[in-house]
Amino acid sequence: MSVFTKVSHAELKRFLKQYPVGDLIGFQGIGEGVENTNYFVDTTDGRWVLTLFERLNYDDLPFFLGLMDHIASRGLPGAMPARTKKGENLVTLNGKPASLVRRLTGQSVLFPTLEQCVQVGRALGDFHVATAAYALSCENSRGAAWREATGRGLLAHVDEPTRALIEDELAAQAQLDWSTLPQGVIHADLFRDNVLFVDDRLTGLIDFYYACNDSLAYDLAITLNDWCVEPDGRPNVERWNAMQAAYLSRRGLSDSERAAWPLVLRAAALRFWLSRLWDWTFPREGDVVHVKDPNAYRRILEAHRASPPAAP
Repeated sequence: MSVFTKVSHAELKRFLKQYPVGDLIGFQGIGEGVENTNYFVDTTDGRWVLTLFERLNYDDLPFFLGLMDHIASRGLPGAMPARTKKGENLVTLNGKPASLVRRLTGQSVLFPTLEQCVQVGRALGDFHVATAAYALSCENSRGAAWREATGRGLLAHVDEPTRALIEDELAAQAQLDWSTLPQGVIHADLFRDNVLFVDDRLTGLIDFYYACNDSLAYDLAITLNDWCVEPDGRPNVERWNAMQAAYLSRRGLSDSERAAWPLVLRAAALRFWLSRLWDWTFPREGDVVHVKDPNAYRRILEAHRASPPAAP
C-alpha cells in the first residue's frame, strides 16, 4: 500500500456521498506496500480503507472484489467491499478505479508467535478449500512468464554476481511444469502485513489485489517464506513446521507438489526478489512510496538453493 494519487478532503467528501457510510471525519494515506494508492478513512458510520487501483487491469477488478465477498460470506475473516447507493462496489475517483472496504479490527505483527503461524497456516488452507467453488478466474500477472521477463529485463542493470544468480535460477525454474501441480485461487501475497491479529486471534485477511489462479503449493511457499524465516534467509524450523502442519490439517499436498517443492519454494522467493529489485532499480514517483529491500528475498532464495527444506 502506498500513495501515488493524491485525494483532497473535498474530493473524498464528494466521493463518499455515493455510499451510505455517513459523513467524512478524517483520512490519511497509508505508506506501506508498493502497488496501489490507499487511505484510511473515518466516517460517522465507521472506519474504512479506500483503494485507488494504479496498475491493475480494470477488467480484473470484479474478480478481486467478488473474491472478497465470496470468502467473507463463507465465514473467513475478510472484509466485504462497501456498495454505493446504486449497488456498485467499484467506482472512479480522480480518474482511477476505486473501492471502499470496511476496516477490520486488529493489527499486523512483525515478529509472529508460534500460535499466530499456526492460525495463518489454517486460514490459508481454509482459503484454498473455500475458493474451490469460486466461479471467476484471473491469470497470475506475476507468474512464471513475468518472472522470466523481469529477470531478463534486469540483467543489463545489475552486477555480475547478481546477473549470474538470476540466469541460473531462471534456467532451473524453466524445468518445472506448473500445469502438473494442483491449481486454484491463491492469495499470492499473504505476508505479515496482510494478516490482522488481536493478541493471538486472527481477525483479518486483507489486500487481495494479487489474488489469482495458480499453484496452491506456490501460495503456501510464499506465506512460509515471509512468516517463517530468519534474517539470514534460513527457515525458523519451529515456526516453519508449525505452519506447514496447520495448513496440512486443512488441505493435503499431492505427490506432484511434494516432488516440486524445492523449486516451488525458490520460485516464491524469486518472485519477490525480482519485483523488489525492479522497484529498487526503476523507482516510481509517489507522494508516499515504500520500496522494500530486495536483499531479504535474495537471502531466502540463496538459502533454499543451498539447503532446500523437506517437502511437507
